[in-house]
Amino acid sequence: MRLYDTLSGGVREFAPLRPGHVSIYLCGATVQGLPHIGHVRSGVAFDVLRRWLTAKGYDVAFIRNVTDIDDKILNKAADAGRPWWEWAATYERAFSAAYDALGVLPPSAEPRATGHITQMVELIERLIERGHAYTGAGDVYFDVATLPDYGKLSGHRIDDVHQGEGVATGKRDQRDFTLWKGAKPGEPSWPTPWGRGRPGWHTECVAMAHEYLGAQFDIHAGGMDLVFPHHENEIAQAEAAGDGFARFWLHNGWVTMGGEKMSKSLGNVLAIPAVLQRVRAAELRYYLGSAHYRSMLEFSETALADAAKAYTGIEDFLHRVRTRVGAVVPGEWTPKFGAALDDDLSVPMALAEVHAARAEGNRALDAGDHETALTHAMSIRAMMGILGADPLDERWESRDETSAALAAVDVLVQAEVRRRGEARARRDWAEADAIRDRLKEAGIEVTDTADGPQWSLSDGTDK
Repeated sequence: MRLYDTLSGGVREFAPLRPGHVSIYLCGATVQGLPHIGHVRSGVAFDVLRRWLTAKGYDVAFIRNVTDIDDKILNKAADAGRPWWEWAATYERAFSAAYDALGVLPPSAEPRATGHITQMVELIERLIERGHAYTGAGDVYFDVATLPDYGKLSGHRIDDVHQGEGVATGKRDQRDFTLWKGAKPGEPSWPTPWGRGRPGWHTECVAMAHEYLGAQFDIHAGGMDLVFPHHENEIAQAEAAGDGFARFWLHNGWVTMGGEKMSKSLGNVLAIPAVLQRVRAAELRYYLGSAHYRSMLEFSETALADAAKAYTGIEDFLHRVRTRVGAVVPGEWTPKFGAALDDDLSVPMALAEVHAARAEGNRALDAGDHETALTHAMSIRAMMGILGADPLDERWESRDETSAALAAVDVLVQAEVRRRGEARARRDWAEADAIRDRLKEAGIEVTDTADGPQWSLSDGTDK
């Protein structure tokens, strides 16, 4: 198996530290708001990695953390007039629900930052003792200049580093980053040898990875937006403390719209619950996992619909075989499928093998060759199971009235949306407004985006 390692800048042969055991740490959510599809892509991508390693016979320890204390969480909770801990817990549940809806396996452990303050304090004490950290104005900072190879993950030259933390009175050098933030009025804080305060973001993951996976582990994963400064600063702390830390660094690409990283400005249109009003959960998982994990995934309604259609084609074939031939149990994946996933988790090539098997299976079924059709169907179940989207798995067998109703609603809403667009084009504002009002009366919210009008079901609060 070969994986692209961000640190070395190339594909490397993967072998775990311990034979038969793979240890993975995935940077999880900062629970500040509702998860949208861009947030959940890493969960799906590295769930496939975990499933593939498990299928190959490895025992996998998979740790995914929750950042439940952070500037953004505190600011948003304060703006809403809510306790910070309630705000974090609310959106932690939302992320858990999104992961579960898309069939992402629960992690081996899901540590919260606030539950590991002791480990963070111990880490910072080690860094101070070894001359890599210092205190200043109630804060504690990492001294970047003490690590000659700082910047090796991101390629940043140390002289050009900007942490994005602004000016701080206790900093000796603006290239340094915060390990511990001194207590401020109204903010949560914990006691430490250098005063009360709360942890810096970059310290949290180092302490939790060490606690659950040890001083050195196999794979550290996360989104490419974390390469700098977060992961760069994780490496700096771990190595300065004398730990080996991660042997492989894997980073997934963004979900983009119009070539730009998906932003929060689209509101709830692309939040997981809203998207699941337009496609089924298995179809959304198929879509998010269909591109190579390192590539950018450009979102559009057309691409989402195409993915749903492709998934339905696989589903229809399996149902045809089950109806004509009998029970379809998972069989063996094909050699080409295995070779694709062994080649830096190339899901697009693996899916090409799935669709090739479906095409051959359909031809065999049409020709009355039930044995060949069944063999292909069993193979497809095995391959789609590794991708976490086996249509005959009991969690995805959801051809129910709700799914059918949503599909029917989509057809009707799209027709109304087209009529509204035509009315606006001919400047018939009265007709356009009437269509919008009818949709709103039916509990349908239409949002105009750069990707065209998108619709979602209203929660009824503004009817």
